[in-house]
Amino acid sequence: MKAEIHPALHPVVFVDSGAGVEFVSRSTLTSKSSRDIDGVSHYIINVDISSASHPFYTGKQRAISVAGRVDRFNKKYNIAK
Repeated sequence: MKAEIHPALHPVVFVDSGAGVEFVSRSTLTSKSSRDIDGVSHYIINVDISSASHPFYTGKQRAISVAGRVDRFNKKYNIAK
């Protein structure tokens, strides 16, 4: 591999404010704000959705009733069965 072609990794804290969860990791992202964790300065990255708040990962997805939609469509347009 070629030397010095990879971006630098920095310690970061991903903050999901909607779920109130923080993930400590490393990333190529940086920000103007930082916080010390265990004596190491971490950049703070705010995220809107993470695995802690996304419906797919939390299991709180809405189940869509297809049969109910078909019945509403048929009723709306007076389609006889």
